[in-house]
Amino acid sequence: MKLYKKFFVNAKEPKGLLGKIMVNRMNIHHKELSTWGRENIPHFSPSTILEIGCGGGRNTKELLKKYPEAKVVAIDYSNISVDKTKKYNKKAINADRCTVLQQDVSKLDVEKNVFDLATAIETVYFWPRIEECFRNVYEALKDNGVFVIVNEADGLGEESSKMDGIIEGYRVYTAEELENLLKVAGFSDVKSTHHISSPWITVIATK
Repeated sequence: MKLYKKFFVNAKEPKGLLGKIMVNRMNIHHKELSTWGRENIPHFSPSTILEIGCGGGRNTKELLKKYPEAKVVAIDYSNISVDKTKKYNKKAINADRCTVLQQDVSKLDVEKNVFDLATAIETVYFWPRIEECFRNVYEALKDNGVFVIVNEADGLGEESSKMDGIIEGYRVYTAEELENLLKVAGFSDVKSTHHISSPWITVIATK
C-alpha cells in the first residue's frame, strides 16, 4: 500500500506511528471546522455530553470549555485516539468532568436517555450501518436531546470524492441524505446549515 494511502486510511482508525501523526493532524486540520460547527449548536446548557469520534481530543477540550458545568463522555474505537484524548484532557479527567472510552458507535455501550447533547465531527463518513448508529445515538439522548453532525464535505463537489477508493467503507453524505436517515432513526426535528463559502455542513437533530 502506498504511503499516501496508508496515511489516509488512518483517518478511519488511527494505528501505529502514522495513526499518531494522524490524530495530531486532526487537532490542527479540524480546528476551524469544529469551531464553526460548535457555533451552530442551539443555545442551551447541556449537563451531559457524548462526543463520538474524539480523534485527537481537541474538540473534547473545547466542549468542556464551552459548557463549564457539563461532563463529557468521549468515545473512539481507536486506542491511539483514546490515549491522545486522555492526555489532551488530563486535567478535566482528574476533575471528574471527562471520561474517555474505547467504543464503536455501531455497538454503543452507554446509558440510555442520559445525554443532553451528542456530537459527531468529521466521523460519520466511516460509520457502518449508519441507520443503526443513528438509532444508538437517539437512544443515548434524553428527550429533547440534540445530536450535532459536522462534516467538511457536503457530498456535492470534488471535495466529497477525493477519498473514493482510498478508505474502505468511506462514504460522504449530502445534508439531505443525513436529514432523512436521522428521521428514520426517530429524530423529530432535523435541520442543516451550509457554510457560506466552504462545502462544510452542520446537521442538527432533536429527539
